[in-house]
Amino acid sequence: MFLKVRLPILLTFFAGLIPIVAFFFKDGTPYVKTLSSSLEQDMVIVSGFALLLGVVNVVQGNVRKIERREKGWFYAIVLLAGMAFMGLFGAAGAMRLFGLPGIGMMADGRPTPFQWGSLYLFTPLQATMFALLAFYIASAAFRAFRIRNVEATILLVAAVFVMLGRIPIGEPLFGPITEWMMQVPNGAAQRGIIIGAALGAASLSLRVILGIERSYLGLDKSE
Repeated sequence: MFLKVRLPILLTFFAGLIPIVAFFFKDGTPYVKTLSSSLEQDMVIVSGFALLLGVVNVVQGNVRKIERREKGWFYAIVLLAGMAFMGLFGAAGAMRLFGLPGIGMMADGRPTPFQWGSLYLFTPLQATMFALLAFYIASAAFRAFRIRNVEATILLVAAVFVMLGRIPIGEPLFGPITEWMMQVPNGAAQRGIIIGAALGAASLSLRVILGIERSYLGLDKSE
């Protein structure tokens, strides 16, 4: 029980407490700032292992889908092939392994395999995805801008002014109104959302540091 529960909670407590304590000390303060900087570097290393774990999880999930011939298994093959292609040439290009060129362009102006995959595979797929999202955004905007009450009417009027201020023909007339709406009402709303998100993040961090929230251990609070 100690290695499974108590030890991870103690490590989480000290790892979360050190940056908080270091925040109240000056930059020239020894030990505390050094310990906090070392912890931040260790977090980068842990993040790298977490990224590797995510890749392994994606590979295992798609391999099982291919073995079971589940729906969309062919797309899983395409995903794994793309990951292998970009990962191989990206790592080999970055580390100059096997005499392969770097990640950018070659000396003669031709793209390297990694750059070719980024330009002619990833970028078109990304553009296609956002193009498809445009239809969903338009549908959501149509439902949101339907005049049903006072709030929906205000939202519709604000959206019309913003759209008119962003096009060349309406920018001279509606541009100042659009900028005021984006900086004052929209800025105030964004600050409220950011403050709420910050308070929620701080609350969750305290729960994790104090050992109240144990979901990252795969356990309930009672265990």
